[in-house]
Amino acid sequence: MIAANRTRRATLKARTRTHRAAARIRRQGVATLATHCIAAGLTPREARTVAGSLRKNAEKAGVTGTPSVSYTHGRARHCTRYTPAEVARIAVIYRPRKPAYRTAAARLALAA
Repeated sequence: MIAANRTRRATLKARTRTHRAAARIRRQGVATLATHCIAAGLTPREARTVAGSLRKNAEKAGVTGTPSVSYTHGRARHCTRYTPAEVARIAVIYRPRKPAYRTAAARLALAA
């Protein structure tokens, strides 16, 4: 594949992923921490990492979220969904070191 096409497709795929996550949050009002991170522009792998850190800071912020069930790949998993305002309260406490995570934390804090 031509390198320019590969770059274009990767850019489009990332933009689509971010837009779909943001639309899901707008539609439903709540989402998992990983979905909020994807909507902030992180890749799924980075989103899982940041979501784990945010989950630890949720207790410090006093945010509980809403218990729910997530259906993925034919199985049900227990999860906790948060509103954008709750995520913003958690993101204020979160202090990442990696520059990409810092920008994502700033976007999460402003999302509310």
